[in-house]
Amino acid sequence: MKSSIYIGRNIGDGYKPFIIAEAGINHDGDMKKAVELVDAAAESGADVVKFQTHLPEYEMLESAGSAVHLENENLYELLNRISLSKDDHRALKRRAEEKGIIFMSTAYCREAIDFLDEFDLPGYKIGSGELTNMPLLRHIARRGKPMIISTAASTYQDIDDALQSVVKINDQIALMHCVFQYPTRPEDCNIGVIPVLKRKYNIPIGFSDHSQGITITLAAIGLGANLVEKHFTIDRNWPGPDQKASIEPDELSELVRGVDEIHRALGTQKAFLEVEKSATDLFRHSLVITRDVKAGDILTEDNLGIKRPGTGISPKEYEIYLGRVVSVDLPAGVLLSLEHLVQ
Repeated sequence: MKSSIYIGRNIGDGYKPFIIAEAGINHDGDMKKAVELVDAAAESGADVVKFQTHLPEYEMLESAGSAVHLENENLYELLNRISLSKDDHRALKRRAEEKGIIFMSTAYCREAIDFLDEFDLPGYKIGSGELTNMPLLRHIARRGKPMIISTAASTYQDIDDALQSVVKINDQIALMHCVFQYPTRPEDCNIGVIPVLKRKYNIPIGFSDHSQGITITLAAIGLGANLVEKHFTIDRNWPGPDQKASIEPDELSELVRGVDEIHRALGTQKAFLEVEKSATDLFRHSLVITRDVKAGDILTEDNLGIKRPGTGISPKEYEIYLGRVVSVDLPAGVLLSLEHLVQ
């Protein structure tokens, strides 16, 4: 598998982390709201605005049920009510292109993938619920586009099986750590697994974050996440099951800035930086004459000390200079230099 993938730009180690603004179904079936979400995502500086493509009649049984975060609304009925038409998808993709942001949408069945073919998506985001749907994964893999696969409620064996099912067809894969809880409590986020996944699979690893706020998302970047996905909305008071786990536009903009700053702050080498020189000169120390000495005197602990600034001989060499003979008269308070010594 490849160590990086390309969706509008490179995603992987050494590249700026990729940010997916997950509009999802926060539009509640209202195209005016959906357009607002595209505009807000673009204005924030996110790389992608992502929706969800649901075809309930192919995706699930009408009796599939509900969940706590759905506020007890039947899932089939909910998705049937808020699903976007092809014309809606077309309009949103066009709007995204006008605003300079990538349009993507997650599909949950083969028919929805076929539905999206017209839109020539640059990649596919696959939800955690589809991780074990090997026929669907292979159906997507045959498109030859990058695949971003979420891994909530899964084991390493589940992930291995999913990767094995597609890797011979498509090796452009990224994995997203994720937790099936809306919103996710900080103690359940388990983001320490991100570097573990990076070592194990050597492919781009990200975090699909359902926690409240942006703190955990930013922490994931510090742990090496190559991409992050965050639900966002215009107003958390809008109706919908994902609003509580969503951030608003000002938070999304703050997230984008924070990710950029963390990326610029990360490094892997411990080295002297040119920007540190003035502080180093001021706060480090040098060998200093502490008592008046005459030409011919020997340097001892009584007349050779260590003081700031750090522009002279390093105190690491203190013992080397003890016993050396001074070649000129020197008053106390002078930084010692080689020119002051008998050679």
